[in-house]
Amino acid sequence: MSVAGNRRWWGLGALALALLALGFDLTILNVALTTISEELHASTSQLQWIVDSYALVFAALLLPAGLLGDRFGRKRMLITGLAIFGAASLLGALVDGPGQVIAARMLMGIGAAIVTPLSMSMLPAVFPPEERTRAVAIWSASMALGLPLGPLLGGWLLEHFWWGSIFLLNVPVVLVGAIAVAFLLPETRDPSAPRVDWLGSLLSMGGITGLVYGVTEGPSHGWTDPGVLGGSRAAASCSPRSSRGSGGWTSRWWTWRCSATARSSGRSRRACSGRW
Repeated sequence: MSVAGNRRWWGLGALALALLALGFDLTILNVALTTISEELHASTSQLQWIVDSYALVFAALLLPAGLLGDRFGRKRMLITGLAIFGAASLLGALVDGPGQVIAARMLMGIGAAIVTPLSMSMLPAVFPPEERTRAVAIWSASMALGLPLGPLLGGWLLEHFWWGSIFLLNVPVVLVGAIAVAFLLPETRDPSAPRVDWLGSLLSMGGITGLVYGVTEGPSHGWTDPGVLGGSRAAASCSPRSSRGSGGWTSRWWTWRCSATARSSGRSRRACSGRW
């Protein structure tokens, strides 16, 4: 499905604008950590969570979010992701405690995880083959451009406004992007997309969270703290292979799940026998 005229390029411009905000958010916070620490009395571990919570949720939900868009409509889910990201940015600008900032950053990670894969998957449906290379280049450049501009823009905002302005900047950007996507881009979906493996996604997120928690809290609470040890244990339990030679319970679950899928589709089970 291709969109006629210049409409598809305006739609790509809206996507690029939204991705620019996502790129900002990966680096813009670095220059504000000192200010946030002073004004919100955040500890070192809390500052670490403010930085890591966004990337943690983003990485864990990236694949499931893409599958949801394929099944239920990419445009619909894309607008939903932009709305979540914008609302979370507004929340982050108005809160007055480090725990609330962490929660806002996690919500922003959810929105970013929805927007990133679906904005990319819209391109083949909107652009003809001879224009896709240019479209993908613009899409990639918009995210990459936001990374180095984030600290520069954040420093300027902190010089003239309060620390919450680094989050408030995202609101008009994603609002314009969401309105443009709603009017300029068509709805697309993939009826043959597989179902979302929620259990596998939760296990992956649990393992990553446990590992990051142990590394983040270990220096302040001690490496023998029950919470730190519990996080490390959770990461090991959710890993593809435990220290036991026969594999952990997640490995056995994956082998069973893969074998069941292979039987239902008539494919070979050879892919299920290897290590992750």
